[in-house]
Amino acid sequence: MKFTDGYWLMREGVTAAFAKQVADAEVAEDRITLYGAVRPVERRGHTLNSPLLTVECFSPAEGVIGVRSTHHAGEEDRGPGFALTGDPGHAGKTRADGSVVELSSGSLTLRVDTAAPWRLEFTADGQTLTSARSRGTGFVTDGEGRHFSLGQLSLGVGELVYGLGERFTPFVKNGQVVDIWQSDGGTASEQAYKNVPFYLTNRGYGVFVNHPGRVSYEIGSESVGQVQFSVEGESIEYLVIHGPTPKEILDRYTALTGRPALPPAWSFGLWLSTSFTTDYDEATVNRFVRGMAERDIPLSVFHFDCFWMREYQWCDFTWDPAVFPDPEGMLARLKEQGLRISLWINPYIGQKSPLFAEAKALGHLVRKANGDVWQWDMWQAGMALVDFTSPAAREWFAEKLRVLARQGVDCFKTDFGERVPTDVVWHDGSDPERMHNYYTQLYNQTVFDVLSEEHGPGQAVLFARSATAGGQQFPVHWGGDCESTFDAMAESLRGGLSLGLSGFGFWSHDIGGFEGTPTPAVFKRWVQFGLLSSHSRLHGSNSYRVPWDYDEEAVTVTRDFTRLKHRLMPYLFRAAEQAREQGTPVMRAMVLEFPEDPACATLDRQYMLGEDILVAPVLSEDGVVEYYVPAGTWTHLLSGERIQGPGWRREQFGFDSLPLLARPGSVIPVGENEERPEYGWAHGVTLRVHAPADGDEVVTRVPTPDGGPAAVFRTRRRGDTVTVTATGAPGPWRVTVAGPAGYGEPVEVAPGADSVSVPTGD
Repeated sequence: MKFTDGYWLMREGVTAAFAKQVADAEVAEDRITLYGAVRPVERRGHTLNSPLLTVECFSPAEGVIGVRSTHHAGEEDRGPGFALTGDPGHAGKTRADGSVVELSSGSLTLRVDTAAPWRLEFTADGQTLTSARSRGTGFVTDGEGRHFSLGQLSLGVGELVYGLGERFTPFVKNGQVVDIWQSDGGTASEQAYKNVPFYLTNRGYGVFVNHPGRVSYEIGSESVGQVQFSVEGESIEYLVIHGPTPKEILDRYTALTGRPALPPAWSFGLWLSTSFTTDYDEATVNRFVRGMAERDIPLSVFHFDCFWMREYQWCDFTWDPAVFPDPEGMLARLKEQGLRISLWINPYIGQKSPLFAEAKALGHLVRKANGDVWQWDMWQAGMALVDFTSPAAREWFAEKLRVLARQGVDCFKTDFGERVPTDVVWHDGSDPERMHNYYTQLYNQTVFDVLSEEHGPGQAVLFARSATAGGQQFPVHWGGDCESTFDAMAESLRGGLSLGLSGFGFWSHDIGGFEGTPTPAVFKRWVQFGLLSSHSRLHGSNSYRVPWDYDEEAVTVTRDFTRLKHRLMPYLFRAAEQAREQGTPVMRAMVLEFPEDPACATLDRQYMLGEDILVAPVLSEDGVVEYYVPAGTWTHLLSGERIQGPGWRREQFGFDSLPLLARPGSVIPVGENEERPEYGWAHGVTLRVHAPADGDEVVTRVPTPDGGPAAVFRTRRRGDTVTVTATGAPGPWRVTVAGPAGYGEPVEVAPGADSVSVPTGD
């Protein structure tokens, strides 16, 4: 939200007050409280008839410093609030030297000169990261009587801003106005399904605004050298999170807001959907499943979208008896074919649903101030919302899902959750404005908990659309409604990369696009992209996404890239573990892996899949793709061709390929089973060794699907020889080294052997 009219003036009706000097400072052992006068105080009379801001500075964890600025402290906190996990054993350290006071946490320091004009300066290793200057701490009121608290932090020359949730606008957020407000706006607008009040920059820090409601950002868009963030209310709190690398920033941020859970191995396989509004029944489902099997396309999950229930009755959580007369039997038959089952749900109850009257009588629906149930006719006639702030309502909703889980349902697609009204009263008294974004957190957690309880630890997975800060704990999330075009592919990728830089480890999208029907070229290129994403689902709106509806080559592409993903599972699941352990996403913006390469700072049409595989989806009809290769000797995973970086490349690819490059020095484990994602990944694994430097050692950990002991391989090059030593490998295993002529013949190591030496081929 903009408050100024250019540099000098405020907008009509706006009155602003900013901290100008420190009127007093209280320094405790672990925190500093500043009192900010909003006018110069030269004599006692200047203390009258003027606000005084209370600015509390604290540290909840190492490398993190929080600032809470309050105008009037009597405002009631009605919740909800983000559940942050600080380090209870951590305390910041303060220091006073004359007029200068400092609060330090790890290598991050907040420095304030109490005798100088107002300035909160954040430094690390002697360098200034950012600062709150003359308009950096304050509040404004507008002509409608609203009160906003704001913070403003400086941007350095060349500093770039990323994150703020799954945003489909330009990847670098400089110059944008961003409102953190859940909306069902598709992928072609500035609105977002997943809004996260957290950004990071290429200068070694991130900023999290600890407010679950609307946070309005002006990112170099009002004051061009500042990021401004404002909330309606008397107080604002933000946390500055030091890295210095982007990965370290995400590590500290997700330690505060929650690590992603580790999805089960089977969820990484191919999902096939009925699509959204298509006509389908059990015969259709069987035809799709049989068609995939007849064409040798491995399928892991079958998804039933909304019309598994009767029309007008979403949600009643009851199979339509006219279409699915024997749901338990049908699910059992599908499971006999090795499939997992996903069902579409949402948190809305249509008036025709028998559950509407039940939930109304029990008090489980969101109500207006006069006690009436809140309803409208968008989406479902007379629909209402489940009030997840009520423990009883959550348990009521959960019990409906438990019935389905016991029928054989393995996961739920938790659709919607964005269009949450603000003219309502919540069971627990929550502030409606703050609950608008936070509703999705309660919704997804309720469903995730059901699956964890019914199927056991490590077996819960969602396919969720909406989320806010902390939502990464309940994966997987998909990118929402997009068109079936190359443009929409690019939009979706931008959104996923932004979400990854917002702490979300796992992300997917509708292969082929949602609205409309893709051309065969769009479908085949989207299949490549989708099967080189963390999770992969064929889904559309009013048309099917079975590959044979497009052409025979689409069948081949789908089969080949599904099998490729299965072979890459030893590598992909380790990347998934890294998401759980450090908050590093599986699909990574190039800047995350190469923060020192300025060419990577703005790249949004390619990404790293894990830390060692570069993917550049083809986004053109003619198969031409432009992509950037960082420094070193890279190897094309499919052809074995060596590619020298740094530099840009422009190439044309057939539908059997795309830029898919192994990082210099990497050792990528490739499994032997291409039929399923879950198998003994270390048994028969082939280690592909790529351009190691002489003397370097690479440690490759190959996990097991059930969480058992991992196999560990250590690869070292000495001169013209690569030696690999194994620990815990069941054998047999193989090693192939990439050389100028492509991959060498794999050398097999028999069971029981723990090392092998292979020529480099150079």
